Amino acid sequence: MFEVAVACLVITAFAAWINARFIRLPNTIGVMAIAMLLSLSLLLADHFGYGDGYRHERRLMESVDFSDVLMNGMLSILLFAGALHVDVSLLRKYRRQVASLAIVGTIVSTLVVGFVLYALLPWIGLPLSLGYCLLFGALISPTDPIAVMGILKSAGAPDNVSLVVSGESLFNDGVGVVLFTLLVGIVVQDKAPTAGDALHLFAVEVGGGLLLGAVLGLGMFVMLRAVDDYTVEVLVTLAGVLGGYELAQLLHVSGPLAMVIAGLGVGYQGRRFAMSDTTRHSLDLFWKLLDEILNAVLFVLLGLEIVMVDFRNSYLVAGGVAILVTLGARLLTVGLPVAAMPGFYKLPPGAWRILTWGGLRGGISVALVLYLSKDGQHDLLLAMTYAVVVFSILVQGSTIGAVIRRALRPAAPAPDAVR
Repeated sequence: MFEVAVACLVITAFAAWINARFIRLPNTIGVMAIAMLLSLSLLLADHFGYGDGYRHERRLMESVDFSDVLMNGMLSILLFAGALHVDVSLLRKYRRQVASLAIVGTIVSTLVVGFVLYALLPWIGLPLSLGYCLLFGALISPTDPIAVMGILKSAGAPDNVSLVVSGESLFNDGVGVVLFTLLVGIVVQDKAPTAGDALHLFAVEVGGGLLLGAVLGLGMFVMLRAVDDYTVEVLVTLAGVLGGYELAQLLHVSGPLAMVIAGLGVGYQGRRFAMSDTTRHSLDLFWKLLDEILNAVLFVLLGLEIVMVDFRNSYLVAGGVAILVTLGARLLTVGLPVAAMPGFYKLPPGAWRILTWGGLRGGISVALVLYLSKDGQHDLLLAMTYAVVVFSILVQGSTIGAVIRRALRPAAPAPDAVR
């Protein structure tokens, strides 16, 4: 595993250097694109009989349990680091908007994606059971906070719009994982859970995650306030995040939600009342660097993961259909409500475009689909998931800046007003 980690880090450093030196895209987009080009180059070389680099890369990716690496390794650090710098006072102001998008939006999107794909896939000769279609809806509907926060930050979105999109992304993972868990039980056991089972799982996962996060945040705050040594305080936060996420796994509560709540608490109360200026600077620098490095590694792994995807023509068509359906569901469940209820959401008039196009999918969706057992439906689900994620990061991510500028451009005055 150490050799695999070193190989991934070397590839990441090389891709980041190439991007910074020559391409100069946002780092997340650049390193993923370079990793994909590397994989496709090795695939073409193998196809024409030049070397066996493709087979080496495939063995490397088969040795990496992407789902485990992300869900039980990187995710805790990335979510805490993202929440650490969220403006809690602004989040409190938009709490109802964020909650409606994260809970209602994710549930409705899961249903829309599932039922529409169930109707459309037979037309291209790839019928999928309703359970698996809904399962795909559950894993693809939550937006990825890692992708969203990194790309929106570099795209220059307004603070309130960025806050709503980021806040939704931070919290809808918990809802998505609960839906995914329920649907896995239905598909695998072929038995629908009762309403009581669903409510119990939701209460334990979501409520337990929120409670554990609050306890972790309070514990770290008390320890940070008791000392004034930035090395010790950085170590306390790192141990709190890694240990807290492991504790969440043992208690079967939502680790992602626990990390978000802990990060919000340390970032708001801890920064104001428990840290000196030196500690604040050192802590922010440490978590920013860790966030940037792990982000780059994650998206390089996403780019390299392309060697695990089946490229048959029908799956490529299914991937295109999944992209359109996912975008349509995002427009229906997020864009239209924001546009139709400006008084409730309190966002600029063109914000619905940003929220629709800026709902990026990333590593969490891939990790969830790889969690599934490799039965007859797995390859199709992986191909559709990967198509949506690649389109989301490379196309939506690279054009979100233009969407933001156009959405917030002042309307041209009417001819009468000009005269």
